[in-house]
Amino acid sequence: MMKKKFLISVFIVLLTMQSGLFAQSRKYFSQFSHLQGYYNPSLIGYEGSMLRGFVRNQWAGWEGAPKTFFISAELDFSQFGSQATTSELGKNATGINVLYDQYGAFIETEVITSYAARIQLNDNINLRLGAGFNFNNVRLDGNSLTAEQANDPILSQYLNGFADMQVLDFNLGMAITHAKYYLSYAVSNVNQGAFSRGDIFMERKPRVGVAMAGFRSPVGNSLNLATNALYRHQNDLPDNIELNFKVLIKEKLWLGGGHRINYSNSYQFGLLFDSFRVGYIYEMPMLKSYLLPNVTHEFMLTYALSRRNANNLIW
Repeated sequence: MMKKKFLISVFIVLLTMQSGLFAQSRKYFSQFSHLQGYYNPSLIGYEGSMLRGFVRNQWAGWEGAPKTFFISAELDFSQFGSQATTSELGKNATGINVLYDQYGAFIETEVITSYAARIQLNDNINLRLGAGFNFNNVRLDGNSLTAEQANDPILSQYLNGFADMQVLDFNLGMAITHAKYYLSYAVSNVNQGAFSRGDIFMERKPRVGVAMAGFRSPVGNSLNLATNALYRHQNDLPDNIELNFKVLIKEKLWLGGGHRINYSNSYQFGLLFDSFRVGYIYEMPMLKSYLLPNVTHEFMLTYALSRRNANNLIW
């Protein structure tokens, strides 16, 4: 019991640390509720052992617009043991997330390996703790710099050339989970990118705080409702708040919508099969956001490695 209290205290202290020193690109996913383990290592394996694939084509049709590709694997150890019981599901899980992001002159590859452990607080509520190592490789193409970037005293030295930078950091997270809801908080880049090598065109990376919450409930025999919220904070960028709402019909089809405050609205569609989920989002920027008017498309595919999943409905 004392060991559990000590671990929880350490996580609380670390999760309250917030500051930032240098800007970085921010990754936007309108289907954020399906990628919980990317934002928070404590939610790795929360839905069981899964494979996930994701593509985001932002501002479709615009040359040089951001494109994001994501794949992950999450493994709940108990699901592959012949004697595992329902209470053991999710006690220990591990996972890996791989993200490839291309935006303007930059190409970023991010690899996160995470571990999560669950502590049962009572019959219905669990505390999850997680940690992950985060490796970033950022490639700069000096031939694609904008006029503003070319005048930057740090970036200008790579004009008409190439640069590569690698950063190693770690993430921490915690979550309270229930069959009908979850509350979570995580900090990424806890060490602020202090371990780096290569061509250093970013001095440090800011810590990023991410709070996520979700609630779901059945309505009658054929409908389930789910709503999710995300709040993201870092000192060098405006706060990011996103909301989505979904209706699951007969556990086979979901429809919904989302809103990124001050930036965009989105419409969701998805299908559920025995082991697969397929999701699509059509996102439109708001006029007052002054973003490019082009739409954004997101596609997601999820495959359950075990039928004994701890969470078999969508969030």
